[in-house]
Amino acid sequence: MSETEHVTYRPMIRDLPSGERPRERLEHYGAGALSTSEVLAIILRVGTDGENAVRVAEKLLARYEGLPGLAQATIGELCQEKGVGPAKAIQIKAALELGRRLLVAAPHERPVIRAPADAANLLMAEMALLPQEHLRTVLLDTRNRVVGVPTIYVGSLNSAAVRVGEVFREAIRANSAAMIVIHNHPSGDPTPSPDDVLVTRMIVEAGTLLHIDVLDHLIIGRQRFVSMKERGLGFK
Repeated sequence: MSETEHVTYRPMIRDLPSGERPRERLEHYGAGALSTSEVLAIILRVGTDGENAVRVAEKLLARYEGLPGLAQATIGELCQEKGVGPAKAIQIKAALELGRRLLVAAPHERPVIRAPADAANLLMAEMALLPQEHLRTVLLDTRNRVVGVPTIYVGSLNSAAVRVGEVFREAIRANSAAMIVIHNHPSGDPTPSPDDVLVTRMIVEAGTLLHIDVLDHLIIGRQRFVSMKERGLGFK
């Protein structure tokens, strides 16, 4: 190496002062004191090629635009990222799945839906980036607390393809009192199509027969959404 060349030094976590290491900080100050990248770094444990785990975590969160995008990534996609192999990818997916199950298992921590924006904000960050249309239902209990968000259908949404019975399958299984239907437009434009209106009308009518209140049908675009109920589309 010539005198003019130099290498950027990125300390590994073990080289950091103990007070700056994520694991020690969590132990002494609690998990709430850590940033998301630091929590993810604890799962990754070590980085590679001179990068510490915090830096790898920061790059992952930037690459997938936060935890919702990271949760959507496949194990294969994560394995392609620098510093992440099969074992770390599986650990990340397992940790995110534990978080999802905790949300379902702890009723007092479940989000409460009081307005269309509450439901949209719950899923917009993730669904706005999906390359295909996804139809999901936000299942609610009698207090409008979220009890689940199953994916019902993937593909172009039209009245011929969507089976209304499938839309209510998980709601019936969960004994839901109400639900909100949500789907995305990959184009980024949430303007409802004629098929969107027809599908909404079919779902609302079926909900009346099944005694499951369909509160709304939201269409997610890029950073914006449309409430079909607010526009009077498909709802009486």
